[in-house]
Amino acid sequence: MTPEEKYISSVPLDHRKKHAQFFTPPDIAHFMCKWILEQNEISSILEPAYGLGIFSRTIRTSCDVKIDAYETDDIILSHATNYIPKQVNINYADYLDSDWEQKYDAIICNPPYLKFHDYNNSKYILSVNNHLNTKLNGFTNIYTLFLLKSISQLNNGGRLAYIVPSEFLNSDYGVEVKKALLESGTLRHIIIIDFSQCAFNEALTTACILLCSKDDQSKKISFSVVNEISNLENSINNGININIDQLNPEEKWKKYYSETNIIKYNNLVPFSTFAKVSRGIATGANNYFTFNKSKIERYNIKDHCFLPCICHSADVSNQIFSNDEFTELANNDKSVFLFNGCLDNYDDHVKNYLKLGEDSGINKKYLTASRKPWYAIENRKPSPIWVSVFNRKKLKFIMNEAGVYNLTTFHCVYNISNLDTNILFSYLITDVAKEIFMDNSRQYANGLIKFEPNDLNKGYVVDLRLLTHQEKTFIQQIYDKLKCHYNELYVQLLDIFFRDKYTMNLHNIKYYTNILSKIKIELKKVKSYPTINHSKQLSLFELIEHYGIQ
Repeated sequence: MTPEEKYISSVPLDHRKKHAQFFTPPDIAHFMCKWILEQNEISSILEPAYGLGIFSRTIRTSCDVKIDAYETDDIILSHATNYIPKQVNINYADYLDSDWEQKYDAIICNPPYLKFHDYNNSKYILSVNNHLNTKLNGFTNIYTLFLLKSISQLNNGGRLAYIVPSEFLNSDYGVEVKKALLESGTLRHIIIIDFSQCAFNEALTTACILLCSKDDQSKKISFSVVNEISNLENSINNGININIDQLNPEEKWKKYYSETNIIKYNNLVPFSTFAKVSRGIATGANNYFTFNKSKIERYNIKDHCFLPCICHSADVSNQIFSNDEFTELANNDKSVFLFNGCLDNYDDHVKNYLKLGEDSGINKKYLTASRKPWYAIENRKPSPIWVSVFNRKKLKFIMNEAGVYNLTTFHCVYNISNLDTNILFSYLITDVAKEIFMDNSRQYANGLIKFEPNDLNKGYVVDLRLLTHQEKTFIQQIYDKLKCHYNELYVQLLDIFFRDKYTMNLHNIKYYTNILSKIKIELKKVKSYPTINHSKQLSLFELIEHYGIQ
């Protein structure tokens, strides 16, 4: 067994996750070490997050050079003791607290992956901003702080190799990180580990390898995607080269290494033209604030202190969520009620429950501690449309016909335009809409896809203002049928309609005839079709006018 395998088998996952201990595969470590060692002279190397020292162990097999390293976890250090190579100086300290003035010929790292609420972000982000004159925001992940500090510590002619989550390439907090990378002039290669694989065992994130060189020899950055580890060696020479002055840090860099869908369609506009997407209600303590009927009876709190609310995405199975479905969930004792103590905080039963929350420390949690009073629920209206946050296949939009609230299991979609919400929703459930939105997604390991609200707000949709009155009437007819009897064939019909209208790519009449006949058979309303010359090309709308869908 390797040192990493022995450690994983003996140390609990909770501890490893707390310290963000996800180990670099040997083949990747070898590739990264090869990059930093391809220099004429190397007298000093830095490994900012030592762990079990896979980089130092790999380097020492071919290079006799002094290595400085940093590590804060005494448990992993106790396991690493038997494997520490000679001339490796391990500092039991936080790298971000170390001397910024120390320079190195080579730096190599798999930094910790900790979100803003899992480390002292106010201290370390301020430190990086002060030293580098950056404007990193409070949501910045710690791995990018390691990266930017390390780049500043490179000697002239030095090289750096980092393996990090690829999230920053396409996230809001990553804008400032990408700007700093470009301004440093050191970034040479970005190698994306394919999303179907996970570079780190037990980590729900994709990875990319960043190769940097402080040599002022290149004005281009190479983007590569590798599907298999065996392709790493060729990735440097087989990438897509982009001039540095063409890279916009404000944009998602996904477009430089992944095919986009927006080029297939005409007349696209930002989704913010029609809607505003915001996250669902965040309570800070769902187990405390959410109730089912049994819990309401147990604490004897009056009904007017609760808001009807979807708390779990698994409770919503249909794409048009009705009052009847909500009632069924409530009667089945599902947690579909959200407690709001502000609605009657003079009631004795409410007072008792609020005291229970304070005795349990609910009022001191991250979100509740910042609210006044701590038990207040965010003030927002129920949204007419919900959209799933995480997906493994496609975005899922749901019409909230019941008019209930939702927690962060869904994002809220508010229609801010004059367009009928039914028309907007009918477009959003098509594959056309989902394909275009995918260009703005964040993709993680094993096919997991995530959308933050701004990913959708800044995403593109077809310009629905170009729909004619007749076309809107047709779409409304389809929606009415979906509401009465949801059938994927109708969604297919909508999808074909939008593809034709916004791609100018007319299908053959036989294709439409097949879809329409399936619908009619499904609804047992088969009619004889009028004779049409099958060689003629018709738009879907022309075909509907000819056949009808009644």
